[in-house]
Amino acid sequence: MTSDPALLSAQDLLRAYAAKTLSPVEATQAALDRVDRLNERLNAFCLVDHEGALEAARASEKRWHAGAPRGRLDGIPTTVKDVIQARNWPTKRGSLVLGEAGPDAEDSPATARLRSHNAVFLGKTTTPEFGWKGVTDNQLTGITRNPWNPDMTPGGSSGGAAAAAATGMGALHIGTDGGGSIRIPCGFTGIPGFKPSFGRVPAWPLSPFGTVSHVGPMARTVGDCALMLTVMAEPDLRDPYSLPYDGPDYTQGLEAGVAGLRIAFSPTFGPHQVHPEIAAALETAARTFAELGATVEQPDLDIPDTAEIFRTVWFSGAANLFRRFTSDQNLRIDPGLQEVAAEGATYSANDLFDAVAGRESVSVWMNRLHADYDLLLLPCLPIPAFQAGQEVPSGSGMKRWTEWTPYSYPFNLTGQPAISVPCGLTATGLPMALQLVGPRYADALVLRAAKAFETAVPATLPPAAMETVPA
Repeated sequence: MTSDPALLSAQDLLRAYAAKTLSPVEATQAALDRVDRLNERLNAFCLVDHEGALEAARASEKRWHAGAPRGRLDGIPTTVKDVIQARNWPTKRGSLVLGEAGPDAEDSPATARLRSHNAVFLGKTTTPEFGWKGVTDNQLTGITRNPWNPDMTPGGSSGGAAAAAATGMGALHIGTDGGGSIRIPCGFTGIPGFKPSFGRVPAWPLSPFGTVSHVGPMARTVGDCALMLTVMAEPDLRDPYSLPYDGPDYTQGLEAGVAGLRIAFSPTFGPHQVHPEIAAALETAARTFAELGATVEQPDLDIPDTAEIFRTVWFSGAANLFRRFTSDQNLRIDPGLQEVAAEGATYSANDLFDAVAGRESVSVWMNRLHADYDLLLLPCLPIPAFQAGQEVPSGSGMKRWTEWTPYSYPFNLTGQPAISVPCGLTATGLPMALQLVGPRYADALVLRAAKAFETAVPATLPPAAMETVPA
């Protein structure tokens, strides 16, 4: 286990605090030192609150020294994606239109829950404008870069959170996922990231992209994702779609393994091309699950095409977003988002109702799959990370990010729990990731299976995370 406070998991930090071998101030300062050293290179943060973080850490240190910590995250360095509100900080959503936004008066539910458990907030992480695409760059703060290779994208839209997590700039990170925005950057940066069942984590204000958007945890370990979800899932009256709260502790039973589970393995999940190294890594992962005691089968699946359904829902949401601004403001928005909104404006109410019916049909198809299989194993992404500052890979012939993310957005449509788990590196040293998907509301099962794989195949951190001197 590492001795660097910035790279310890939240669970290890809590144990160190209890043993008085490390203090929240030391852990917070270590995380802030990494922000100071790495953020100029990676652009993971759009706001850093040194003074506020250290003040909270000192208060936490006093509680721990008195033997009276409060909450499950007391003193844990944490970040908030800049589409989620945090009291006294502005939420600019990566937008020039909101560039002069003032501080928010109240927390969004996820921030409020973590704050109530005395997490230490370091700052806000970067996002593409309004979280609209699968990479992270915007006209307000520039390009966010991958810690494995800064020439490459970390993915998006929670790309700042992923880059921060992978390099020790905080232990816990609030992300959002409306079409893969947690799983894509986690896949590209080599960390686990979990999209819970829709409604598991309360949200407010609700996303302009509608009921495909989820809030979830990003961290360096599955255990920390489970701990974070336990707190984030606590109830909040402001979300009309949130699930009834029954007090689950997702850290309990996490070590139970996968013996006896039935897993459907789909190497391409439809007529998609998968990078050969990723395909080989997924085959190896399937064998690993079998060695761990699961029954892994490769059924012949008549997989429904969800691309047009998602485009209708997502692009209509973009058009709806543009209604909130003046014509002059709309012209200042990311040109790609302008194009997406223009396409969304061409969809009729009937088109949107047809998309809703399509979502229902796909959800029923997945329900039937899970009648036979506990979990679905498939790639997280068909390609490794590509050049930063681009929406699609050069020379791919693709136009929109939705064309290279066919494995993420289907499960936003169905609302199922899904997790990205690192499963190796390409020959050029870029992370690859598998994805595990469970039935709706089987969040604990998905986390348990991910933990089993993580234990069997430990992930590595990028070289930037291991640097001990300024670069």
